[in-house]
Amino acid sequence: MPLVTFNVPAELRDERVAGLCDAVHDALVETAGVPADDRFHVIHRHDPATLRIDPAYLGIGRGPEAVIVEITFRMGRTEQQKRALFAGIARLAQQRAGLRAEDVMVVLTENTSLDWSFGGGVAQYA
Repeated sequence: MPLVTFNVPAELRDERVAGLCDAVHDALVETAGVPADDRFHVIHRHDPATLRIDPAYLGIGRGPEAVIVEITFRMGRTEQQKRALFAGIARLAQQRAGLRAEDVMVVLTENTSLDWSFGGGVAQYA
């Protein structure tokens, strides 16, 4: 169960944000074994004062449309799956949201099955 948080510039049009959400979800399904109906997204829109992304860190040229995607999911993905996920998100974000691959930063955080409750005060995966 991934929980995906999108940090996007406020001026990014709704249809492009939707395309980014679809891109990330589809890449998770394709590369990380996530079920197609397992979709939980939180979208944060930021003005320039609250989304500060270095335009050249690690020699990657980023523009004003740069986004940060944070994915929290259970442990168990291999290095190969994670690399495929990064590549899939970049490819699909370009196709579906018109975002340059250089403008899509992805951060993964892993935890255990006991760390999730889908409601009712129960750790359903534990």
